[in-house]
Order: sequence, then structure tokens, then C-alpha cells
Amino acid sequence: MGSLLSFTILGLFTGAAYAIAASGLVLTYTTTRVFNIAHGAFGMVLAFTFWDFSQRQGLPLWLSLVLVLGVVAPAIGWFIQRFVTRGLGEGPVSVSLVVTVGLFVGLIGLAQFVWPPEPRVVPPFMAASGIQLGSTYVTAHQIITIVLSGVVAIALYALLNRTRVGTAMRASVDNPELLKLFGGRPDTVAALSWAIGISLAALAGILLSPVIGLAYYDLTLLVINAYAAAMLGRLKSLPLTFVGAMGLGILQSFAVAYLPSDGFMSGIRAVVPALFLFVVIVAMPQAQLRIGQVKGIVSAPLPSTPKALGWGAGLLLLVALLAGAMGDADLLLVGTAATYAMVMLSLVLLTGYGGHVSLAQFTFAGVGALAYAKLDEPNLYGLLLSALIAAGVGALVALPVLRLTGLYLALSTLAFGVLMDKMIFQAEFAFGFNGTLQAERMSILGLQVASTAGYVLLMAGFLVAMALALLWMRRGVLGRVLIAMRDSPAACGTLGLDMRWFRVGLFGLSAGMAGLAGGLFAGLRGTIGAADFQFFNSLPLLLLAVVCGVTSVTGATLGGIGLMLLPVLQSSRPELAGLVFAVLGFGAVALGRDPNGLANLLFKLGRWLDAEIGPRVRSRLPVLPGRAQPAELPASGSVDEPLDLDRAAAHELYPPAPAATSPVSPPHQEVPAHAR
Repeated sequence: MGSLLSFTILGLFTGAAYAIAASGLVLTYTTTRVFNIAHGAFGMVLAFTFWDFSQRQGLPLWLSLVLVLGVVAPAIGWFIQRFVTRGLGEGPVSVSLVVTVGLFVGLIGLAQFVWPPEPRVVPPFMAASGIQLGSTYVTAHQIITIVLSGVVAIALYALLNRTRVGTAMRASVDNPELLKLFGGRPDTVAALSWAIGISLAALAGILLSPVIGLAYYDLTLLVINAYAAAMLGRLKSLPLTFVGAMGLGILQSFAVAYLPSDGFMSGIRAVVPALFLFVVIVAMPQAQLRIGQVKGIVSAPLPSTPKALGWGAGLLLLVALLAGAMGDADLLLVGTAATYAMVMLSLVLLTGYGGHVSLAQFTFAGVGALAYAKLDEPNLYGLLLSALIAAGVGALVALPVLRLTGLYLALSTLAFGVLMDKMIFQAEFAFGFNGTLQAERMSILGLQVASTAGYVLLMAGFLVAMALALLWMRRGVLGRVLIAMRDSPAACGTLGLDMRWFRVGLFGLSAGMAGLAGGLFAGLRGTIGAADFQFFNSLPLLLLAVVCGVTSVTGATLGGIGLMLLPVLQSSRPELAGLVFAVLGFGAVALGRDPNGLANLLFKLGRWLDAEIGPRVRSRLPVLPGRAQPAELPASGSVDEPLDLDRAAAHELYPPAPAATSPVSPPHQEVPAHAR
């Protein structure tokens, strides 16, 4: 009985911290329609700030708390709403997700750079005080946390439903223009809600840090568990959010207490919040889940088929030259870049063309790698079968959430990634007792590709083939349907297109592409482990895909190279490891509103060179006998407009109409007075 009471109190304490964090998340979403994936990262950074004030600077505990919760956190919230998330609620959900994921990664990198890894301790509040309940001792810190969660819930409920400021907060989402007509300031109330929300994230991080310690990932991911409670409250009901957080805390505490610590059931203990989140999302009524704006994004221009073939041949030639000049260690990096580029191509299909965000794409690559190693068929058949298995898993993930889109679909993939990481990849039946599996390099038609140089060239061939197939699909009917569903799901629904099953097929195809890359990666490395496919790796993968351009094959290739270089830079300059992630995350924030990314800048540069320098070069070329000089084409009206390669042919087939014989052709003649 004493143990039951002890674990109940521990669950209430954890649930109370979840409730505080989830309440801030619900507040920011309710008033701005932006789901802050980085909510836990803000709590982690501000918990480090509290330690810095109270322990390193030596300020009194109460003053440190006032400075963090009353000055630093509100200032950060105001700045984020004013300069980062302003207007994101009116755009596509995929854009707001990418921006907040960028904040997530950037804040972790910033914390690692400002506070290098070393043991740090945050003392609990009133450490020497507490009460005895039977055989259970309840600390004052636990009591304070539970009481504060109730105070926060009541105060926020009263703020949103009983005050003019709360009414203005809700009105700023429903109809900001109407609020302006009545003298309201939507931006001001949105900044206020973000200031309060970040302060609540800071409070949750400070209350949890004495228990779990100041750890970058543990503290961040633990606050992420509050997402499940926020989902139960449908991101708008504070009472349901409070109940869900308390229930989740108790459920998690009982799982640790009463589930076995070994075997398959031990994995459930670590994934209770993820299971809770997935079940809540799947079981929630459909009417509560419709979210997102019907707005498309401008895609990068498609290259012509000859140009795509030329660039593909050029890439293969470059890899062949590198294969002949590099050692095996460097060639492994080139093959890793090809793997990342292929996984990012799956994001081009899913996010760039389809408009859906997956936060577990690297998990699907892990499924393909695991299947390739387990099948023990190091040939083309085994590779394709591994890709089919990954595609089946991707379809199964999308199957329970057929009616979900946008935010809820992305969060369901996040929950799936956590489940696979904790329950499958880290289980003994997956990667064995040592956590690693052996994989052989594949053979093509009986020809064994044993050398690293040959295998890397083979991977480059698969990358080029996948890119060409993706471009071919984009030009066809399927590609046009994808873009139409991304830009206007409502219009596609009125035309009778069944988006639900199409979405399942899209997820399956995207997961199959990632699984193919994972199988090739397993053959390249020879040995794979669970650490190679942690769900957290999907976040920098998504960010680099967006930074480099998630709507183009060029962006995926550049992103694969960039993601490969990250660990190289970190190993060469360990003191800058956190700074690299900070630059990556905040770079994604800067480019998150333009999914064409850096590749779009290259396209603009190419079009500018073609428009400015191309005519001069062509004018100096000799004209072949019997061939007329091509006519000058009219300049494009916008540098963002893709170059139409068929305009010259249309100009020749349909010449412009002859000018009118009259020197003046007035568009309107005055009607005589007698005829009016």
C-alpha cells in the first residue's frame, strides 16, 4: 500500500509538471494557431538560465526565479512571436511545423554552446521540508509543483474566459480584422500569449530539473510528453488538458512500478507518453481534428528531361572520379551523403509535392536497413523486398490516421518514431544482444560489388535513378494530382478525389524510398545498430531538407551532403558542435517560409546568368550555314518565373498577329449625341 501511494504521488508530481507545460502550449496554440514543437526546448534553455542565475552567478533563488519567469521568458516569447512566428498561423501547417522544429534543434545547439556538457545540479525548492504520509515522504518540492499546476490551470481558465484580454486573445484567432475594428490589437495579445506560454514552459523545466537533472535531451523530450495531454484537450480545453496530464503522469509512474523491467514489456515503460499520444490522436472524433489552411506553396521549376539526364550523368561522373581518388574512409562519407540524399528525396515526394510533414522519416530508413540485414539476401531482390517492407510499415502508420492532416498527422509520425526507437530498435530481437547486426554488400545479377568505390558508385546510380523517377512522376498525372491536393484539398474533394487512400499510398511510397536508402546504407556500413536510426535524427534531416530545398531534387542532393558534413565538423571542432546545430536550426527558421530553400537561390542565379550573359555568348557564336539566327524571346516579367523552354517553338509555330494598318486604333469611340 505504501508503494502504491509513493508511485501515485510521484505520478501526480510528474503530471503536474506536464500540466504546466501543456497549458502554455495550449495557450499559444489557442491564440495564434501555431503549435510550438520547440516548447520543451524553451523550457530546457530557461532551466539552464535559472541554474546560471542561481548557482553560477550566486543570485538568491527567489530573484533568479523572478528574473527567469518575469523578465527573460516573457521577453523571449515576445521576440519569437514578433519576429519568428508572426503570421505562421495563417499559412500551411507544414511551414509552421518546420519553423518550430528549427527552433527545437537550434535551441538545443545553443544550450550546448553556451553551457558545455558538465555535471550541474539544481536544488529543489525547500529541500529540507516535507510531510510524512504513512510510509511515504512527500517533499515540499513535489507539493509546490502539484499546487502550482492547479493554480496555473485555474488562472489560465479565468484569463481566457473571464477577462477582456482573454476574449481578445480568442478573437485574435477567430477574426483578427474584426478585432481591429473594435480597437483591439491582435499582434499585442498574440505576443502576450507567447510571453505567458514561454514562461510556463520555463516553470515546467525548472520544476523538473531537480529530479531529472540538467540534461539537454532528457529535459527537452520529457516536456514533449506534455503534447499528449494537450492533444487530449484538443488544443483548446484547459480542464481536459489538466486531467490528461495528471492521468498521463500516474499512468507512466504505474508502468515503471508494475511492468517487468526486462523483456518486451520493459520497452512499454519508456513509451507510455508516445502510446498515449498516438491513441488520443487516432481515437479523437474527426470533427475535432480539422486543422490547417488551404494554401499552397510555390514549387521549384522542373528541369527538362535532357537537362535532368545531363545533370545525372554529371553526378555519376563526379562520383566515379572521387571513387578513383579517395580512400575508403572518405568514400564511406560519400556513400553516407548519398543515403541521406535518397531519404530526403522521399521527403521531396511527401512534403515538397504532397504537403505532408513526417517527423519519423529516418525511422523508415531504419526499417529498411533492419529488413535488409535480417533477410540475409544481399542482392537486388533483398533490397527491393526491404523497400517493400518499409513501404508496408509506412502505409500501416498512415492507415489508423486516414482522416488526419497537417499537425495531427505529423505528431502521429513523431509518436511512431518514438515507439519504434524505444520498443523495436532497442529490443534484443531486432539488433541482437550487442545492439548491432551484420549486413553484406549486395550483388547485381550475381556480380558481387565488394569494393567500397564500386558500392558508392552503385549507390550514386540508385540516387540518380530515384531522382529521375521522381521528376518523371512529377511531370505526369500523378504529380499534378499531388500538387492539387497539396494546394487545395477542399477543391480536390469537390472533384471526387479520395484523398485518404491516396495519402496512405503516398506515405507508403515515401517510406519505401527511405527504406531503399536504409538497405543500401546497411550494405555500405557492413554493421548497423539501433543508434544509427534514432528518431531524433529525423529532425535535422527534415531541417536540412527544408534549408536546402524540399521541393527539388537539387535541394535533396545538397541536403544530403550537408547532413553528412555535420558530424565531420563536430568531430574536427568539438567546441563548435552546439554552434553547428544552432546555425542549422535557426537557418531553418529563416528559410522555413520558403520551402524551395537554397536550391531556389541557385535556380535564380542560373536564370540570371542565362538572361544576362547567355545572349552575349550566343551572339558571338558563329551562325552555321543554312541556319537562321534564332529570334529574341521576350524577357520574363519576374525573376521567380521558371524559364519556359518551349516558348521559342511556340513563337515559331504561332507568330504574332500583324500590326493594325491605322497608326492609331482607339479602344473606344464617342457615341454621337443623337444616337444616345
